[in-house]
Amino acid sequence: MSLPGSRTRGHRQHCCEYTEKLETAALLSPPSNPVSSRTNGWSRKTLHGWLSCPRRKVVCRLLAGCLSVLLVVHHVFPATLHPLTLTVTAGRFFCPAWHTKSSLAPDAEPPESRSPSQVSGGTLESVLILEDAFAALSVLQTTYFDALNGTWPSSIDWTGAVIETVVSGMLATLTQSLADGDFGTGASWRQKENLISSVYGQVVHSFFGQNAEAIKNQAYDDMLWAVLGWLEAFRFVRLHAELHHPGTKEDDCTGLPGRLGQALQTMPWQGYRFFCTFANRARDFWDRASEGWDTTLCHGGMTWNPRLLPYKNAVTNELWISASVAMYQHFPDDAFDASWVASKGFPTKDPVYLAAAVEGYRWLQRVGMTNRQGLYVDGYHVDGSRPGNVECDIRDETVYTYNQGIILTGQRGLWSVTGSSSYLDDGHRLVRSVVEATGWNLAANAPVDIIDDLPPGELPPWRGIGRGGILEERCDVRATCSQDSQTFKGIFFHHLAGFCAAADADGSGRGAAETTPRPGLVRLSHDKACRSYVGWVKHNADAARRTRDSSGRFGMWWGAGIFHDPLVGRHDDGGRPANATDYRNDGTPLDAIWGTDSKWMPGMRAQGPGCHDDMRRPKMKAREAAMGSAGSGTAAEPEPTLSSRASDPNARGRGRTVETQMGGLALLRAHYELSRRLLDTP
Repeated sequence: MSLPGSRTRGHRQHCCEYTEKLETAALLSPPSNPVSSRTNGWSRKTLHGWLSCPRRKVVCRLLAGCLSVLLVVHHVFPATLHPLTLTVTAGRFFCPAWHTKSSLAPDAEPPESRSPSQVSGGTLESVLILEDAFAALSVLQTTYFDALNGTWPSSIDWTGAVIETVVSGMLATLTQSLADGDFGTGASWRQKENLISSVYGQVVHSFFGQNAEAIKNQAYDDMLWAVLGWLEAFRFVRLHAELHHPGTKEDDCTGLPGRLGQALQTMPWQGYRFFCTFANRARDFWDRASEGWDTTLCHGGMTWNPRLLPYKNAVTNELWISASVAMYQHFPDDAFDASWVASKGFPTKDPVYLAAAVEGYRWLQRVGMTNRQGLYVDGYHVDGSRPGNVECDIRDETVYTYNQGIILTGQRGLWSVTGSSSYLDDGHRLVRSVVEATGWNLAANAPVDIIDDLPPGELPPWRGIGRGGILEERCDVRATCSQDSQTFKGIFFHHLAGFCAAADADGSGRGAAETTPRPGLVRLSHDKACRSYVGWVKHNADAARRTRDSSGRFGMWWGAGIFHDPLVGRHDDGGRPANATDYRNDGTPLDAIWGTDSKWMPGMRAQGPGCHDDMRRPKMKAREAAMGSAGSGTAAEPEPTLSSRASDPNARGRGRTVETQMGGLALLRAHYELSRRLLDTP
């Protein structure tokens, strides 16, 4: 049964003309009407489609035979062939089981060996990538989610908000994939809806488990993480309703029709009941965070933490921009008191959320927050030793990965609602800077350094925000990353996926970009640039997969998956630039710049009321302790053995955590989403 609102992807094409990418499930129950993908790209047909090829050429049959063997091998030994690829190029074909890369003619090279801009159509089996991403989600929720309290109990408030954001983003990916027919072709509609609703139910439960009152008394960035989290859930609800439950009205949050027959015919999707709930919490946190916007110092900008000396950092200002433009996309008609708007220095003639995003972006661009590599540094202090000084004049040069990602969804949103392509230009410039600073050459679609033949223990050189083409925090190699830092890389890839999402995926219904001159050319240019990142994202995903332990848990240092015996020391972290304080791992120093009255430490748990059930009966607590993590779903993480610690760089330090698992999920989801863009090649 097809989903309501689903659409067939592509048109009919001859089975022997293009590369055929098949779902492994086709071996077991090939559908009677196989559907191909896109005319000018790679297609996906069932084995049934191959064996019934109307041309019945020998080459087609041979190719089908090769594919049959590969599918069986892949089904039995999935690690042997992953991802499964069969390629036809320029009238020739090769089967990876028969040929090595070196034995192929130059024009028969597999598409993975060429720059994504040279590839027509997809280069990866999207279904297998999606399966990997779902497996990461399964481990995240099965191992770390506490179904009793609706929390990821080993997270802290802000990392829990990020985890909810990434899970909600994965839900959007799953429901869109159902609509596009990317998976679940043999399942009934009830089975598909049950899967989506089961994971969505955990997101809803986490709403009530969130320590909302405590977050309101934390730093402004903590509040804005929660805003983005509930907006992501809000976006999923709207998308799922539009795709699979057409006719749902925006005001269908409460109430029941008076008659049973009417209720059966007109009730919206049950998940829509939390639409208003998510919206109100996002509004509540945004209102509280707006207190951080300050024009008395530095002529604007968001302050990070009201309990420390003024510090205007990249993360808080990028969050402010991304959250504000998303609020405008979803709630454009919210009204504000004119005097309050004027007090913030926002134009009173513009909608407040949009004005906040635009003014925030102007300030961030004007203050000068990027280094020579085009990467965002951490932030600015105000020199208090100068009487009357109000300027941001002491810059902290520390570079973190998440500061390169959060702004991307803000730039994408500002383009969507204003139509100004300069926001996209800025975003792609930043992404290219990040890619290059990991040691990856986009033109060659390969690392700039040789990484295959490194001697044991030797690492490629540090390139600014990674090495060997792998995104990296400086703390990765030393295993000294805090709970905060273990969250950063996942944040980057979540926002990269949002930046490169399909043009109609904003989920807001607002699209000023569509009314500007030549919007199609801008979109095509944007899509082409996003496709060029696929090779780099795949490289990171392949490395991250190799850090999984026997339970499927991702490690923090992805480079450990491809470098040989990389047990290294502090000297291998690339060093620190001058005037850089790694406070996200070491905490803030007690000095004249950061303040002498209060010290902030990463991973601090806020004290405050929450919805956690701490009054459970002693017998229940004892029973949970006996059951362990497998029975309770809490975050008790198995301790690695001494031998595994000695051989596994990712068993050091904090080891594998709920944050590193979220990072793996965000990366694999980005891999899937960007790989699908290859199928959209015109």
